[in-house]
Amino acid sequence: MPAGIKVKVEGNPGHGSRFIENTAAEKMHRVITSFLEFREREKQRLKSEKHLTLGDVTSLNLTMLNGGISFNVVPSEMSAAFDIRIPPTVDLKAFEEQLTAWCRAAGEGVTYEFHQKYTDQSMTSTEESDPWWKAFSSTCRDMNMKMKCEIFPAATDSRYIRAAGHPAIGFSPMNRTPVLLHDHNEFLNEQVFLRGIEIYAQLISALASVPLLQAEA
Repeated sequence: MPAGIKVKVEGNPGHGSRFIENTAAEKMHRVITSFLEFREREKQRLKSEKHLTLGDVTSLNLTMLNGGISFNVVPSEMSAAFDIRIPPTVDLKAFEEQLTAWCRAAGEGVTYEFHQKYTDQSMTSTEESDPWWKAFSSTCRDMNMKMKCEIFPAATDSRYIRAAGHPAIGFSPMNRTPVLLHDHNEFLNEQVFLRGIEIYAQLISALASVPLLQAEA
């Protein structure tokens, strides 16, 4: 689940030459420390538990930081934005309570709001008893393709399909290709691209041939 969170802190303003108490910057420092310490714990968990993939842990990044109007003025207000990707296995209520605790511990005048929040945690079945997955996986095996199922850590339109009650599988036939999402030079080898068209042609045919399910009749 992608979440965009903006934390706003308020503190005492004043002239930049003074040691002003209870500033917004001090509170923001505590907030950022709490968030980034959590980030490091999740990062280390991913490294140490070899069976985990990126989609099994909560990724968190500080993406925007704002505050101040002049070099010599201590600001009364600062804000920070965090991009957080939460696995569907995480208790969302408990996680939000943790966010609240971090902000409360930073001091008075610290609040947060969601600029992006999805609460649907449904997951598509990858059991062989599921007709859609069976058609998909068996077609891949027929093409001698090895698959590894994992939770995709980024956001796609699949979340809207699942929220509407329909199964959705994210799949890209991009083997032997580095992960370059949003990078400066995204590229795809010509042969990988052409092979991907052949793969999609067989998958679409197989999925379109799944008999009408009883619930759809």
